[in-house]
Amino acid sequence: MNLGNFGRKLLILLVVAAASAAWAGQWTALGPDGGDVRSLSVDPRNPERVFLGTSTGSIFISGDGGHNWARFAHLGGDDYVLDHILIDPQNPKHMFVSAWSVENQQAGDIFRSHDGGKNWEALEGMRGKSVRAMAISASDSKVLVAGALDGVYRSKDGGNRWERISASNQAEIKNIESIAVDPKNPDVVYAGTWHLAWKTDDGGASWRHINKGMIDDSDVFSVIVDSTNSSIVYASACSGIYKSESAGDLFHKLQGIPFSARRTRVLKQDPSNPNTVYAGTTEGLWKTLDGGKTWKRVSNPEVVVNDVLIDPRNSNRVLLATDRSGVLASDDGAQTFSASNHGYTHRYVSSILTDSNDPNTIMVGVVNDREFGGVFVTHNNGQEWLQKSSGLGGRDVFTLKQAANGALVAGTNRGMFILDRNGSQWRPINTVVAETKTKPVARSKKKAAKLVVQTVRSTLDARVNDLELTAKRWFAATSSGLYSSSDQGKTWIGGPVLGKTDFVAVEVSSDLLAVATRTNVLYSKDGGSSWQQAPLSSYVTSIHGVTFAPNGEILIASREGAFRSADGGGNWEHVVNGLPDKNISSITYDASSKRLLATSSASGVVFESRDGGRVWHRGPDSGYPLRRISVVRGRFVAATPFDGVIVQPENESESAAAIGASN
Repeated sequence: MNLGNFGRKLLILLVVAAASAAWAGQWTALGPDGGDVRSLSVDPRNPERVFLGTSTGSIFISGDGGHNWARFAHLGGDDYVLDHILIDPQNPKHMFVSAWSVENQQAGDIFRSHDGGKNWEALEGMRGKSVRAMAISASDSKVLVAGALDGVYRSKDGGNRWERISASNQAEIKNIESIAVDPKNPDVVYAGTWHLAWKTDDGGASWRHINKGMIDDSDVFSVIVDSTNSSIVYASACSGIYKSESAGDLFHKLQGIPFSARRTRVLKQDPSNPNTVYAGTTEGLWKTLDGGKTWKRVSNPEVVVNDVLIDPRNSNRVLLATDRSGVLASDDGAQTFSASNHGYTHRYVSSILTDSNDPNTIMVGVVNDREFGGVFVTHNNGQEWLQKSSGLGGRDVFTLKQAANGALVAGTNRGMFILDRNGSQWRPINTVVAETKTKPVARSKKKAAKLVVQTVRSTLDARVNDLELTAKRWFAATSSGLYSSSDQGKTWIGGPVLGKTDFVAVEVSSDLLAVATRTNVLYSKDGGSSWQQAPLSSYVTSIHGVTFAPNGEILIASREGAFRSADGGGNWEHVVNGLPDKNISSITYDASSKRLLATSSASGVVFESRDGGRVWHRGPDSGYPLRRISVVRGRFVAATPFDGVIVQPENESESAAAIGASN
């Protein structure tokens, strides 16, 4: 036995198992439900068990056919896209998951479990491979075929050993996007690439281009072989959907799907009726009942479909994995769909706000979800969420604040909006007023010409990253400058400050103001009449936020760590006493407990300081990377980059109120 290889495999197994175990005991995800879903798979022996793959290394499970979801495992890093989950039809305890990395698209893995997902190992033979496609042979479940960026790989022993079956000197069989295995002969493999499709009839000994009838230079996103007739092959490409009745020797383009829906990400055949095929596209779900002769769109055209799952017991039950809207479910053969995301959250939460008049009401802003995002509200601690985005037009919400009269103000990727208390429609508040003074030509030498003051109105359409609402003035940090309003948002004045425009944060305390770009902090001690630039280190390149402590300290959260000024911005120190030295995502002041709280995008730990940010102490570990933290009714509530809102368990020893007492 090679003890070196054995040691590496054991280490990989232990690391993945430990990560899954630790991940399972984290804080509770409150929602909002929904978000991106990459893949779906069903247990062939127990179709009530459905598995869901995400773009952040997480797997969810449903025990009731996709009605409710729970966290199941976490594989690899948060940058891992899990596009394929395979379950051995002969032994459902054997599971395989393919992954590729968003951050390093040349990297990835294949993970395997022998015990139904309780423990996982990264398979040594595919370590570091960016696996974009994977299939298991229907006739021999020990045969697995994987498509990676550098070629096609096969295992004939359930993943223990892998061999590359595409020739290393064949430059075109690379960038594999889709894989299909003949249901009767595991040596017959189809591989769709970023440039047309290939086929081998002899397990990879030889390959041939199968492009007759296809438009040249077509990316092949999905290939399926008819489960009852191996001569029938469907392939989806950027130029349309193709069908072959000669095992790929000749294709013809199917009609009926508009050219605008050409990016068909996935094809799925109904296991009970081979003439029924679903096409999941970037413009909805399409369905044919006659083997591709005619097609009908059966979903909202705004839905982006990543995967389709048909219940093997009941083909009227159809689940869709989508971008932004999570899982959509149909019980009538795809005639109608409804969201089925209870327990599943994959949201980028930008802000958390507790209603000033009702502590049971929590409001959040989300980004990246277009018409399925915006603002969500819960009145019962996350059991139910209501979308409150009418009027936002699918905009991302980067900041959410509440005015003294209870109205909500949202800063979006295109301007600011206000929602009156008990209102149902957001309305824009983006009127910018600027005064220009001109001196007309004097008609007489005896009479001096008077200055003419003209008021110019324009509309702010910039990205609004942060808002501060005080009793006297509102402030907005935007990509086109700093703006202020003295009439509760009806009109705004402002623009660049000291030549800087792209502001990401603003903080106000009486006459002390601070605004930040990604690399600079500007501060004013006279309400904004005059400004100075803080002497920050030049290596600070990504500032996330600015916070004031009660004694006048200014603190900055940035990718390069936390920085503190005790003299109103004149001098600065890099704070490392108890804090990580980098990746500080937020620093906020918790007035209820008179302390500062900090979070990190690289850690789930909540940090606390009670001396103005000089010394910090570790608090509870949420188990999630954190964007920002709040305290709601004595418990920590946090915003995450992709897991929505999370809340601290009620029985955790370090409660939000008692954390300081333990240090």
